[in-house]
Amino acid sequence: MPVLETKRDSDNFIEESDVPYEEEILRHPYQVKCWMRYIVHKQSTTVSSTSLNMIFERALKQLPGSYKLWYNYLKSRRKQVRSKCLSDPEYESVNSAFERSLVFMHKMPRIWLDYCQFLKEQHRITKTRHTFDRALQALPVMQHHRIWPLYLKFVRSYDMPETAMRVYRRYLKLTPEDSEDYIEYLISIDKLDEAALKMADIVNNDSFVSKKGKSKHHLWYELCEMIAANPDRITSLKVDAIIRGGLHRFSDMIGQLWVSLADYYIRAGHFEKARDVYEEAMATVTTVRDFGQVFDAYAQFEESMINAKMEASGEEGFTETDDVDLEMRLARFEELMDRRPLLLNSVLLRQNPHNVHEWHKRTQIFEGKPREVINTFTEAVQTVDPKQAVGKLYTIWVAFAKFYEKNKQLPEARIIFQKATKAPLRSVDELANIWCEWAEMELRHENYEKALHVMQQATAMPAKKVAYFDSTEPVQMRLYKNLKVWSMYADLEESLGTFESAKAVYNRILDLKIATPQIIINFGLFLEEQNYFEEAFKAYERGVGMFKWPNVYDIWNTYLLKFIQRYGGKKLERARDLFEQCLENCPPKFAKSLYLLYAKLEEDHGLARHAMAVYDRSTRAVSSEEKFEMFCIYLKRASEMFGITHTREIYEKAIEMLPDAGARSMCLRYAEMETKLGEIDRARALYVHGAQMSDPRIAKDYWKAWHEFEVHHGNEDTFREMLRIKRSIQAQFNTQVNFMSAQMLAAASGYTTDSTPSELGAGVDEMAVLEEQARKIAEVAKKDQPKPKTTVAFVKSQDATEEMESMVRAEANPDEIDLGDDEEEENVEELPLVEKSIPKEVFGSISEEKTTEVLGAKARFAKKKET
Repeated sequence: MPVLETKRDSDNFIEESDVPYEEEILRHPYQVKCWMRYIVHKQSTTVSSTSLNMIFERALKQLPGSYKLWYNYLKSRRKQVRSKCLSDPEYESVNSAFERSLVFMHKMPRIWLDYCQFLKEQHRITKTRHTFDRALQALPVMQHHRIWPLYLKFVRSYDMPETAMRVYRRYLKLTPEDSEDYIEYLISIDKLDEAALKMADIVNNDSFVSKKGKSKHHLWYELCEMIAANPDRITSLKVDAIIRGGLHRFSDMIGQLWVSLADYYIRAGHFEKARDVYEEAMATVTTVRDFGQVFDAYAQFEESMINAKMEASGEEGFTETDDVDLEMRLARFEELMDRRPLLLNSVLLRQNPHNVHEWHKRTQIFEGKPREVINTFTEAVQTVDPKQAVGKLYTIWVAFAKFYEKNKQLPEARIIFQKATKAPLRSVDELANIWCEWAEMELRHENYEKALHVMQQATAMPAKKVAYFDSTEPVQMRLYKNLKVWSMYADLEESLGTFESAKAVYNRILDLKIATPQIIINFGLFLEEQNYFEEAFKAYERGVGMFKWPNVYDIWNTYLLKFIQRYGGKKLERARDLFEQCLENCPPKFAKSLYLLYAKLEEDHGLARHAMAVYDRSTRAVSSEEKFEMFCIYLKRASEMFGITHTREIYEKAIEMLPDAGARSMCLRYAEMETKLGEIDRARALYVHGAQMSDPRIAKDYWKAWHEFEVHHGNEDTFREMLRIKRSIQAQFNTQVNFMSAQMLAAASGYTTDSTPSELGAGVDEMAVLEEQARKIAEVAKKDQPKPKTTVAFVKSQDATEEMESMVRAEANPDEIDLGDDEEEENVEELPLVEKSIPKEVFGSISEEKTTEVLGAKARFAKKKET
């Protein structure tokens, strides 16, 4: 409690300037602001701290519950002792003032914080700790977060680990999310066992959330590293159980956790236990990455063991026991390196036990070890599920059988094939491959009857018929419709069986409706080889009935060739019927060769006019890309049979039917032919006709040919006409180009010449738009219109004149007499003509009749009456 002071003591500190303030506090002794004004006045005028402290004491006597007075008083007292020694009695006086203040201010955390900080500066550890504890007991829990940071800072600043650990344990009961700070502190003071225990607690606590953003995965890895690196200092945890628990929880760190566990045993000196851990790890990991980490750590461990043994033996000298131990370690290391391919293969098979390719690699690794190879094949066929297999399962069965075949154990190989044919497989083709491989093995060992028997078994009809693509049925029930098995069976019967048996196989294939065009052709060729030609033609007929275009093309082609080769012109009508039947629905893509074959038949054995009719039909039946070539063949054959003049109609038809490029070429050929026949005018007319489809900028060869034609067979007028046509054609093509350019320009400007003003929006001036359209149309028309002609014939251009003169000069006769130019006649001065009257005697009576007045019908009748 504040000490009461006598009036005389207080009067000793009152000065004249204090009188107004004294009077004010006498009138209002319970108002804090009056005391604060007095205190501020004393702070500004009084140098002595005693008088100031006395005013504070008087104020606190009147107002002991004022936080403002206590806070300023304690602040002033701390300031007064700041420059004094820690052993000065004033420090105790200030501590006493703090204690007196806490009687009233024990709920104010600021007072507790200032007191604890003041005690901390005095380095009074026990008293400071007790004060912190008193503060935590006095303040409500909601305000403890203001005390704990300073408390923790205090205990960390001194070397008192036990006290700090106890304080941290109390603190973590309130805020367990700060456990990571506690773990860092424990690691810093080398309390690793306690740190490992705490980290294990937060890892096992599912509700814990790291304030530093660490995941459970990261925290677990830090725990494993810690306990693996300090096996002799962490004894409170079961390291093996912890790391193995992490193997089940964190599958993406399996390799690192196994290495950490082995490292723990290595640091603890349990080397054999570490080897067991490495072996267990390599036998359980399922990824190549984890295997690589474990294997590299294992190899490094073995190498370090060898180096350590050599260094130890080198210092102490080698003994027989050391030599044996070193040889054993070297052998262990070499054996580990030799096992790497097998261990890696085991990892891949654990990752996917249905990987056929890895099973094949495993058998190759065991090459030279028959027992291991057999065990591997057996395990493979028992493990791989056909529906999940990666690769073709039948290859394992085939390789298994070939292994026995390679070792000359055919009975065992047949047993393997027999089991393979009954095993579940993914598709019918795999089962067919097994049967075919079995038959080929028998052929390799010249067991021909056995091979035929195998194929007979493969193609045997099942107890009930099922659909080939019905996946609900086993593949063994659907094998009888597999073409690969039947094809091999047919080949074997052709080579090893009789004619009747081979024919029966082919007929069975056709009955099952699984034949391909190649099967039909093979059947026909087989029958032809046996001189059963009509049977072969019947086979072709069956094939034609089974397939449609375009698959039937090869059958028709072979059928027709063989028929013509066999009978020639003996059965011409039958051959014609076959061709007509073939060409009835023939696509244009395949028509060319068939029409040529048909025409060749007519040429060799029929009538020429029939051949021409076939060629004529072919020009309409083939595709557009082949029409030109077809017309060329037609023209050649027509000229050879009927003469060159007979081709005129063909040329005209070709020009009419072909596109521009083909028609242009036909015009050139037609014109050349007419030129050879001396029909110059007809040739020129053809050039004129072809010019309509020949752009001078593209078809330069065409115009060059016409130019050479006019040079050799034309005159100046025809040459000028050719140039005129060339200019008009070029203008025609330019007009099309300019029209397209105008359309593109209009589109780029946002409207077309056909657009109406209403379509352009209300924001555009309609009259301006119409004027712009009219201007552009006028420009295009002005650019495209030809120049005005001064004569009826053609425009005489300077280029044409120069070209004509150069042509004349090139072919001028050296003996020609120069008669001068016509320009002199054109420059003759015109004389003025005088018009004179003609005498009447020249015309005679004609002049009188001409001057007689012409009368109408009524006037003539009146004149006749008068006479």
